[in-house]
Amino acid sequence: MAATTAFPTARTEIAGQTIADLVGQYGTPLYVYDQNVIDQRIEQLKSFDVIRYAQKACSNIAILERMRRRGVVVDAVSAGEIHRAMKAGYQGGPGSHEIVYTADIFDRQALEMCVDHRLHVNCGSPDMISQIGSRLPGCEITLRINPGFGHGHSQKTNTGGDGSKHGIWHSQINDCLLRADQNGVTVTGLHMHIGSGTDLEHLGQVGAAMESAAHEVGRTLKTISAGGGLPVPYKDDESYVDIEKYFQIWDDTRNRLSESFGHRLQLEIEPGRFLSAESGYLIAEVRAVKKVGDNLFVLVDAGFNDLARPVMYGAYHPISVCSIKGNAAAREEVPTIVGGPLCESGDIFTQREGGYVESRMLPTVGVGDYLILENAGAYGFVMASNYNSKLRPAEVLIEDGSAKLIRQRETMDDLTRGEIIPD
Repeated sequence: MAATTAFPTARTEIAGQTIADLVGQYGTPLYVYDQNVIDQRIEQLKSFDVIRYAQKACSNIAILERMRRRGVVVDAVSAGEIHRAMKAGYQGGPGSHEIVYTADIFDRQALEMCVDHRLHVNCGSPDMISQIGSRLPGCEITLRINPGFGHGHSQKTNTGGDGSKHGIWHSQINDCLLRADQNGVTVTGLHMHIGSGTDLEHLGQVGAAMESAAHEVGRTLKTISAGGGLPVPYKDDESYVDIEKYFQIWDDTRNRLSESFGHRLQLEIEPGRFLSAESGYLIAEVRAVKKVGDNLFVLVDAGFNDLARPVMYGAYHPISVCSIKGNAAAREEVPTIVGGPLCESGDIFTQREGGYVESRMLPTVGVGDYLILENAGAYGFVMASNYNSKLRPAEVLIEDGSAKLIRQRETMDDLTRGEIIPD
């Protein structure tokens, strides 16, 4: 494992831009992304033949377009994500794998788009093989295999095992090959993703399961995918996976299969959070500070409508303070519970799985100071909602030393757009 990361509890800037200036120009709550961090993470994965970004982690089309410029292709899990990818300049067409549709079902719109744009499909259910085969006979597909085990920082992010809806059960591969034959479909790819937070011990199991599945499919295979789930640190005592060792395990698997089949297989990786999580920050303004019994609550103008991971998974996000007066780093740190404005008791950013509220040691704050929820670039804005009729925040990308608006803050007109009062 690589060295651990130390997260500050006070900061004044993000990627060279002062927080005061960012807030002054764009307001709060505000999502800010550092393009340089994304570029660094892409570079770390260059040993893989293909880096396929799981855009569900952070899908703003400006970020997708920057990914495309740097040679990263994309995964799409819905018709909307296909649309986003094409808006960012990715293309479909026979033989093109710039966009791969990966899902456990085709809804009707997604199926039509896959057919219209001749997209490669990663099938997570046997029925998908028949559905695409009946519309595109002669096409090539990938199978997403559930190897019978999984891994994840939360049970809700575990994508393997018999408690997961994802993937084709490992004992059904031959049935799927027969179904493919019946529909004139060729299986050219295998994909295996067991969940977030994969470690090297579990990776050995995944590699062995991939080899077994690949031998069952046979020499039609052209590509194997390592899936995603590469972790990033969210706490001071957490560390990165050793990417060189991670690649080596998968490369060894690929090389053994290539030798067995007599042709070289392509090795893909499908990162989501690894590319975008650490690039993102959610800036919120402190609007109230109050004592409730022995607890100190700091309430900000962002809630779980802006960042849902803490309430959904009990996920931990580093939090730092930016003071409007003086240096927050010089202030006394006190146990602090951080909450949002929503009419929900669960609207707490400092909680653990199960909804248990916890305090965090943070510099003392007052109304008008800012709290920055860090590592918010994955599963942050993409999970945002209009709950409590809140407006979704603006998004800003810091690139080449300047801040660039990549999504406007919603307006009140946006809030009711599409709603109709009938006669």
